[in-house]
Amino acid sequence: MAELNDIALVTQVAVFHNKRAFDQLVRKYQSPVRRFFLNQTLGDEQLSDDLAQETFLKAYLNITKFRGLSSFSTWLMRIAYNVFYDDVRAKKQTEDVDTSISALRQSASAGDSNLKMDIYTALALLKPDERTCITLQLIDGYPIDQISKITGVPENTVKSHLRRGKEKMTIYLKQNGYDR
Repeated sequence: MAELNDIALVTQVAVFHNKRAFDQLVRKYQSPVRRFFLNQTLGDEQLSDDLAQETFLKAYLNITKFRGLSSFSTWLMRIAYNVFYDDVRAKKQTEDVDTSISALRQSASAGDSNLKMDIYTALALLKPDERTCITLQLIDGYPIDQISKITGVPENTVKSHLRRGKEKMTIYLKQNGYDR
């Protein structure tokens, strides 16, 4: 029923340029999109907000290209995925893991819990594709077939990224006292 509502809203936006309908889609999906970016940027809230805004702008400008071959949320997350990797390519990030981890520790605010910090640090140890698959499955709850559609990667490759990412995170977290 929710998907039917999404299709109705998309139709309102695409055919009648109904901005209120698009506002409803933004309200519905802004938290999952922002959460995706927070995990990809290892907690950088300002960058996450900028990337989320760019995602919704691209979705609005390209809403007539939505064909309904997948759910609207999958289509939107595919845009978010592309926005993130476009940003990464534009910046040509070449920081090594140690630099990323120290920057992450320095930017942590006093209100952040140790667990949240350790999760972001563990995510920083992963390759970008592994981190994307881990956050889409474990944090956002997408099944493997949806992750495959979002990333454009075959399902077996998604499974490999998940397995390697989980192994790396498990090792890190166990070494830091989370072995219960």
